[in-house]
Amino acid sequence: MPEERGAAAVSPGTLPPGLTEEEAEELRLELTKVEEEIHTLRQVLSAKEHHASELKRKLGLSPLTEFKQNITKSWQDVQTSNAYLSASATLDDISSSEVYKKTQETLSQAGQKTSAALSTVGTAISRKLGDMSSNYSIRHSISMPTMRNSPTFKSFEDKVGNIKYKVVGGKANGESAHSPNESNPMQDNAPF
Repeated sequence: MPEERGAAAVSPGTLPPGLTEEEAEELRLELTKVEEEIHTLRQVLSAKEHHASELKRKLGLSPLTEFKQNITKSWQDVQTSNAYLSASATLDDISSSEVYKKTQETLSQAGQKTSAALSTVGTAISRKLGDMSSNYSIRHSISMPTMRNSPTFKSFEDKVGNIKYKVVGGKANGESAHSPNESNPMQDNAPF
């Protein structure tokens, strides 16, 4: 009961200096009244919240719908805020500036040149592979020791092996857990 909580919290034997017994009693009564009002207000608030949830249910408003509406409202508030409008205006100014246009043009040209260079490299590789396949059948070239021992093939094989090791970890298909370039793998005795 709130009355017991408030009255018991301040006992007559522990009065602060300068406070008479009569003043303490008045304060205790006021504290009791305030605590009762708080209790009543909590009950009223609970009843109002329950009534509001019933009205929402009858209107077909689910918590998800309410959440969506709150997000939409918040986004509209953000878009109309001074900070957003200022940032938007600044971005518009930047995108219409000469420096931005020159940078965009330079990056576009760099992308086109890079694309052309990669296309040229791809064509050269295709041509090189085409030359190799025209000299040998695929079946013959794979089993041919000369090609397998060529520096180009060894370099390609090392790169593929290193990539596989980085991706798979070298433990696939019963392989050991060391890099393909290691000649003396160390045994891993770590618990993890």
